[in-house]
Amino acid sequence: MMRTTLTLDDDVAAKLDADARKTGRSFKETVNYYLRLGLNSRKQVKPKPFKVRARALGLRPGLSYDNIGELLEQIEGPLHK
Repeated sequence: MMRTTLTLDDDVAAKLDADARKTGRSFKETVNYYLRLGLNSRKQVKPKPFKVRARALGLRPGLSYDNIGELLEQIEGPLHK
């Protein structure tokens, strides 16, 4: 067992104190319970890989993404710049 000083934000201390009173556990037991809970949950969480799925953008017939300048001119007119 290790003894240490821990500075808690007021809102965190209030929540821990309320939970300790509600459950009948000591403040120390409550702090250790939530620290274990948080530390154990970090080990179990595996982020899902980010996947990009291609989809058709519905470009109007006659337009092409091959030449962006020409595409802008067709969509916005010759004064698009």
